[in-house]
Amino acid sequence: MSARMITPGPKDLWFLPLGGCGEIGMNLNLYGHNGAWLMVDCGITFERDTHRIRPRVQTPDPQFIVEHKDALAGIVLTHAHEDHIGAMPLLWERFPVPVYTTPFTAEVLRRKAAGRGGKVPSPLIECLPGESQRIGPFDVRWLPITHSTPDTCALHIRCDAGNLLHTADWKIDRAPQVGPGFDDALFTAAGDSQLDAVICDSTNAVVPGHSISESEVRDGLMKTVAACEGRVVVACFASNIARIHSLINVANKTKRYLSLLGRSLQTMHSAALTVGLLERSPRLIEAGHLGYLPREEVLIVATGSQGEHGAALQRLANGSHPQLELESGDTVILSSRIIPGNEEPVERLIKRFRDQGITVIDSDSAVQTVHASGHPCADELAFMYQWSRPRLAVPVHGEQRHMKANARIARANGAKMALTGENGDLFYLAPEPGLRRKVARVGRLEQDEEGRLSPLAVPELPTA
Repeated sequence: MSARMITPGPKDLWFLPLGGCGEIGMNLNLYGHNGAWLMVDCGITFERDTHRIRPRVQTPDPQFIVEHKDALAGIVLTHAHEDHIGAMPLLWERFPVPVYTTPFTAEVLRRKAAGRGGKVPSPLIECLPGESQRIGPFDVRWLPITHSTPDTCALHIRCDAGNLLHTADWKIDRAPQVGPGFDDALFTAAGDSQLDAVICDSTNAVVPGHSISESEVRDGLMKTVAACEGRVVVACFASNIARIHSLINVANKTKRYLSLLGRSLQTMHSAALTVGLLERSPRLIEAGHLGYLPREEVLIVATGSQGEHGAALQRLANGSHPQLELESGDTVILSSRIIPGNEEPVERLIKRFRDQGITVIDSDSAVQTVHASGHPCADELAFMYQWSRPRLAVPVHGEQRHMKANARIARANGAKMALTGENGDLFYLAPEPGLRRKVARVGRLEQDEEGRLSPLAVPELPTA
């Protein structure tokens, strides 16, 4: 199909995902109107089922938007997770346009670009939650929403052809520990504008009920750590600043000193300090001091909850960490979920700890709550559709079973239509909702050890 035939007109509002639709991760979304495109997020994933020691980074193939880069008005990044911003330092020079995001995400992006030898986008424009920005023919308003990393925003996007809500990743958390609690009035107000569409996170659509609040995790970690006698290591995702905040409180209450093991944890913590999301704690110490403390005074936050090679948790399991050696009677708490595909390395990690007499507590075996998902379960999705009242729902950020469950929830809660598709499909949001399949080639680029990006040897999907 020629570029002319896939250029949106003045009455069109289109949605074209190049990543993150039919999969969890590697998000790249495009919205089209009146000859222009707006990109939302540009993330990475990591290869799986590999014999390589270090899994390679993979990005969406940006071929379509590179070919249309003169029509790209700007890029909006919704939050600081790798699957939403990780490809920016690698790909930005292929479509060098302004990048807009919130302060914490901007700070994380600068640090990740420096650490990987990539480019920091320029200009990188910081937008506060609640603000609006004109980007080409699009008016974009940042709506603060709760997730497992701070400064996450949904986007209310308007143009002359219509308006939509892009939820990004989210959950309903009234007490998230860092940042404001969820405010449903924002989404009721968006619904009052007669939304043409809601593009919505599907990750936990097959899970009934409601996600757990970070405040409950804080209380559960407090009770769990207080009951431990030796050293305690808590493994969590580095971007979960609320979890770090909670563990600082746990350290204060249990009279333990806290240390962060892992470069990504230190990067995220430093970024949160820089933008004022965290305050420096007097109980936070350098890892080099851990060996001098009594075991009952040590609390550690570590990377590597997915069994990653070379991460702090694996080095502790192998006895090869330069600052600390665990002993029988110590405890490891996995304050995270296992990402599908990582079951075997996590099981091996747990076995190594238990073989040394080290107690391992995970979310399945814990008496108290030690982890909460950052994504909405079925009841939360129902509430979102009731508040926003869209004409059309387009589930994304999930495999087909997640997106189909999300679509059922949308239709049951007022959406007149719900469309599911996959990467490369063109969704018509306005003036008449519909789905036209495969207007863009989709695939992946892979970064080798020298930092070069090249296409993966995967089948090329047909175009319409």
